[in-house]
Amino acid sequence: MNTINQDIRSARIAGILYLLIFFTAGFAEGVVRTGAREAAVFVDYLAANNTIYRLGFLADSVAFLSDAVIAVILYRLLKPAGETLALTAAALRLLAHPAIAAVNLLNHFMPVLLVGGGAAALSPAELEGLAQGFLELHRHGYLLAGIFFGPHLILLGVLLLRSLRFPGWLGVLLVIAGVGYIVESFGNFLVPDQKALWTWFVAIPAVAGEMGLTLWLLIRGVRPLKE
Repeated sequence: MNTINQDIRSARIAGILYLLIFFTAGFAEGVVRTGAREAAVFVDYLAANNTIYRLGFLADSVAFLSDAVIAVILYRLLKPAGETLALTAAALRLLAHPAIAAVNLLNHFMPVLLVGGGAAALSPAELEGLAQGFLELHRHGYLLAGIFFGPHLILLGVLLLRSLRFPGWLGVLLVIAGVGYIVESFGNFLVPDQKALWTWFVAIPAVAGEMGLTLWLLIRGVRPLKE
């Protein structure tokens, strides 16, 4: 198999994994933890939805493992556009998700241990407050990961702009999305009462940029270097 066919195959593997991340991470955050945050009593929600909550942990684990593979594939595909830049982008992605966000899953899982009998000496009100505290700590862990993921997307966008293998508009979208992640993360830490506003800074550009990249990887793969 020649190099361009290998690169196209690698790009499509990355696209499949990216699509998998959209579903798994979307389920974990958009269904499981959103449902937990909206519940009147988190401990009661957790007791009634223990299996689903555990599946959220598993789904996020799959997403972060997929992200580690994507980081390596994108590094190899974009290395011709700047080896040091591509290596830095890969390192930031690995720090954001397989490292910080995966460890942050302990905050997601800790309420399961508490409700399962790990805090028998606590009153119901204390147990509820502690469980909600870990859920909120998980949210802030996600924001911490975004401080690294935002710069990764900016560098990835620059690499796409410099590369002959991807369209420039994808690079522009990813740079905007990267800035959005940084604004959301620092905005939530500095002005926490405006978290709905900060979410809008990242939601639309992130979906447009990362879904655009996913579809390009799946459908087109990469352009030959000679183009």
